[in-house]
Amino acid sequence: MTATKAATATTAPAATAGATSATKAAPGPTPTPARSRAVPAWVWALPPVAVLALAFLYPLALVGRQSVTPDDGGGVSLDPYAEVFASEVFRDALTTTVWLAVGSTVGCLVLGFVLALVIAFVPFPGGKAVARFVDVFLSFPSFLITLALLFIYGSVGMANGLWTDVTGAADGPFHFLTTPWGVLLAEITYFTPFVMRPLLAAFSQLDTGQLEVASSLGAGPVRIVRQVILPEALPALAAGGSLVLVMCLNEFGIVLFTGAKDVTTLPMLVYSKAILESDYPAACVVAVVNIAISVGLYGLYRVVSRRAGA
Repeated sequence: MTATKAATATTAPAATAGATSATKAAPGPTPTPARSRAVPAWVWALPPVAVLALAFLYPLALVGRQSVTPDDGGGVSLDPYAEVFASEVFRDALTTTVWLAVGSTVGCLVLGFVLALVIAFVPFPGGKAVARFVDVFLSFPSFLITLALLFIYGSVGMANGLWTDVTGAADGPFHFLTTPWGVLLAEITYFTPFVMRPLLAAFSQLDTGQLEVASSLGAGPVRIVRQVILPEALPALAAGGSLVLVMCLNEFGIVLFTGAKDVTTLPMLVYSKAILESDYPAACVVAVVNIAISVGLYGLYRVVSRRAGA
């Protein structure tokens, strides 16, 4: 009897403790969180769209409207387009712009490919520093390169000064910077790194084992470049060339700073019509044509870059 009471006394506190622990462990009712209201995606898109509309689309719309509004205020008319397209100045500017852009692009492709080959596959001291300088060169303004060429080949530049000092002549032989060939040289000098950058990236991913196998089979350097390296570099060449072509079509600073008065491109014609002649409808017509060409080529550049993986 006494033992039974002791067992009962011992079991009771344990049961009480277990019940208390079970009560504490039992989770209470979870409070229902307030339903969050998600902000629609179009709300977040409104600020950048508004900034883009005010900073770019609205001025572009003004240019388009001004291009169909003659100075006489006769309402919307295509007469400004007819007058500009019929002018010989516009046709000459369009021809000059196209051939300078194409010539500069070809020169940049050839020179950029050769320089990228040397940097990527010909070991020499300072090769990595030169590759890094190509990246830095991309940030330089275009007029800086033109000024450097003027210091060297200008009418009072270093080359002409050295010539007059040596020969005693009154004038030096270098006067090509004020001609289309000077503009071509300046554009090739400035835009070549824009071709080299994607080429160097493509060459860094090239399997060197292919070059070793081709060399072991008796292929010479020229054949290796033509049959192994060039096919791998074609997408990068196309992407870089497309970008250079678009940039050359819109280049203004190089033409202005070379002082080539006989070289009139479409951007220079816009400047001349708007600032010097105050013929705003004609200036806007030329600007619309330049924009249309640039947008078309930029679309081509995006397609080529997507296929090249750039």
